[in-house]
Amino acid sequence: MTALKSTTRATKAATRAASEALAKRAAQLMSEFKGTDIQVLSLEGLTDMTDFFVIASGTSDTHVRSMADHVVRTLREGGERVTHAEGVEQGRWALLDYTDVVIHVFHPTLRNFYQLERLWSDAERVAFE
Repeated sequence: MTALKSTTRATKAATRAASEALAKRAAQLMSEFKGTDIQVLSLEGLTDMTDFFVIASGTSDTHVRSMADHVVRTLREGGERVTHAEGVEQGRWALLDYTDVVIHVFHPTLRNFYQLERLWSDAERVAFE
């Protein structure tokens, strides 16, 4: 039984490390594409729905769309598949769900309205650069 618990802990640690690497990679991709106010939030211990949020702003609807497309395309080339995407075509708030990492790309007006960072203020900020 102890060996099983040890294996489970090791698996969880490996999954968390992979999720953190994915979140940081997504943040870097948005930074390369001139995204602004990029935040990586660790939600460990706060919710079971996901491990990380990556939040960024674009400067226009077109910028939001192109950043979201860039992230999806580049991560797909690395073997990561988005499980669900919403709002990419509209360009106001693109949500990219990678299960353990959820990426939010906002138009600045909507980001200010929803204030996800304030809603998840207990989350740890993770450096990505």
